[in-house]
Amino acid sequence: MGSWQVQDAKARFSEFLDASIRKGPQVVTRRGVETAVLVPIREWNRLQQAARPSLKDLLLAPKTRFDNLIPERHKLRRRTVRESK
Repeated sequence: MGSWQVQDAKARFSEFLDASIRKGPQVVTRRGVETAVLVPIREWNRLQQAARPSLKDLLLAPKTRFDNLIPERHKLRRRTVRESK
């Protein structure tokens, strides 16, 4: 994976983009800290599909995967009703 300083990536964006397409993801650093990554669109689409389970995957998953989807029910509190005179 290549690494580019932000000012180089801005000044040579076309080369930066070509490197991403040819060599794969390219990291952008700002003041020596990795800040962002430029990835080819095919890689991005693959990552998006891998991150999102399909309906089939959800239905076939163990029950523990559904625990976060269904909120807990709390005991209902009954309100008192005053009789009218």
